[in-house]
Amino acid sequence: MDLEFKDCFISLWERYFDGAEFPIIFYYTNQEGCGELVQAPSTGHQCFIGVLNRVRKGQALCFGAESFGCGGAKRYLGYTQEMSMPNFEYFLSCGIEGEMEGERYKKSPEIVRQLIKNSPQFEAPGNYIVFKRWDKLDQIDKPEVVIFLAQPDVLSGLFTLTGFEEVERESVVAPFAAGCGSIVLYPYLEIERDRPRGVLGMFDVSARPYVPKDTLSYAVPMTKFRSMVDDMDESFLITQSWAKVNKRIKGSDKF
Repeated sequence: MDLEFKDCFISLWERYFDGAEFPIIFYYTNQEGCGELVQAPSTGHQCFIGVLNRVRKGQALCFGAESFGCGGAKRYLGYTQEMSMPNFEYFLSCGIEGEMEGERYKKSPEIVRQLIKNSPQFEAPGNYIVFKRWDKLDQIDKPEVVIFLAQPDVLSGLFTLTGFEEVERESVVAPFAAGCGSIVLYPYLEIERDRPRGVLGMFDVSARPYVPKDTLSYAVPMTKFRSMVDDMDESFLITQSWAKVNKRIKGSDKF
């Protein structure tokens, strides 16, 4: 990690998003010891988004293939290609009477089958995925995606900054995905695009209890994030319009 860039962003963030929570980052690696290795619970389900709250509080965490207490997270982060449960198309839609209650996120099992068929196949490019808060980064870290968990005022700034140098209107997308997919899989896939987009997420109803009620996510590849940071001092962030919003951000509570 370029520590000069790290400190530059911190300075700019505190100037233009005064009081807002620092983002977290992730990267894949084969190196052990970059963070505390998470152990899967011996029994029961463990939401990946809930575990990430420890990173938001400053702890560096590392996940491997055996770290997940949720089959969906294991798949979205690339450590398995298998579905998390049998009859998943019924689980995500109408359920099976007397056997399984459906989440009703999709109207029918057939829609879910098509969704799965068209979903990207992703294999983790490293044995581990490391998550750290921005201010805890060291020189050995190599961030690939930056993730913000933020309130609407902060998101409005990130959204607008993403499109500052773009001609296309859709410089930010919001794909249907589990909470973990919206902050890991889809922003990671954006790395390969000529013009990487930001990804808005955390609309997953199942993940909502693990973040504050006024919080959504925004994630962006590091390549795009660097250009966004470079643009901050000449963008709308220097205007009086943003100063009014920044004043309100300063008065909001941190996580």
